[in-house]
Amino acid sequence: MLSRRQLLQTTSLAAALGSVAHARKLQNVGVQLYTVRNILPEKPAETLRALDAIGYREIEGNFADLGKIMPALAGTHLKPVSLHLDIKLVMKGTDGDLARAADEVKRHGFAYAVFPYLPPADRGGLDAIRRLADRLNRAGEKFHAAGLTFCYHNHAFEFEPMDGTTPFQALIDHTDSKLVGLEMDAFWVSVAGHDPAEMLQKLSGRVPLLHLKDKAQGTPVMFKETPGKTAFQEVGHGVLDWPKILRAAAAARVTHYFVEQDQTPGDPIDSLRQSMDYLKKLDY
Repeated sequence: MLSRRQLLQTTSLAAALGSVAHARKLQNVGVQLYTVRNILPEKPAETLRALDAIGYREIEGNFADLGKIMPALAGTHLKPVSLHLDIKLVMKGTDGDLARAADEVKRHGFAYAVFPYLPPADRGGLDAIRRLADRLNRAGEKFHAAGLTFCYHNHAFEFEPMDGTTPFQALIDHTDSKLVGLEMDAFWVSVAGHDPAEMLQKLSGRVPLLHLKDKAQGTPVMFKETPGKTAFQEVGHGVLDWPKILRAAAAARVTHYFVEQDQTPGDPIDSLRQSMDYLKKLDY
């Protein structure tokens, strides 16, 4: 019969071995090209080749940059996966405008189309958010009809408490989950004072896309997009718990992961290399 001490040792070893056996590495890491927005227009082919050499395998681009992105993808291992749409297209476009945009997104090989940002002038309380939800549902119908997945990308303002709820919860409540998915930005969720892992668990099944960006120690909680340039850190160089977040993302059925860094201290390629170096070594 095992002694209590032997039993505890055996149990601890089994748990450790189980943890090792289930350790995962993130595969097919993508990059949000907003990070290289200042160099991509002048050097699209060189920039994408550099991202390919670092080890990125998927891209999320901008609809307006399709003319530069697509020719430059040739000869790389980068796969077009997601595209951020023009804000006016979703907010003011006709059904015909949306259908034509969906066809173009699909023609270029992208599977996801994202509403990237609600400008401050278009916010103005929960009524504005409900109107936005109607527009998102309408856009979602057109992109869904084209065989694409339509998503909304969050920032921090959506989590500001307001009349017993938040704009984010209002969006969740008033959008059709079959038509509008979510691209969760872990940085902005954290800036707004929430745990990204817990948010992923709460929204399991509705978040196919995840933005990976890290947050500097001491960044204050806020509900706006002005945390300062140094708040944006390379993945693994800030305070976010990436093993916990990635485990939650896997459980929540996240499909694609894009590294993004809105501001970098120097060459954005160097920052993206640091993030990839961390992710390549990370077991979660």
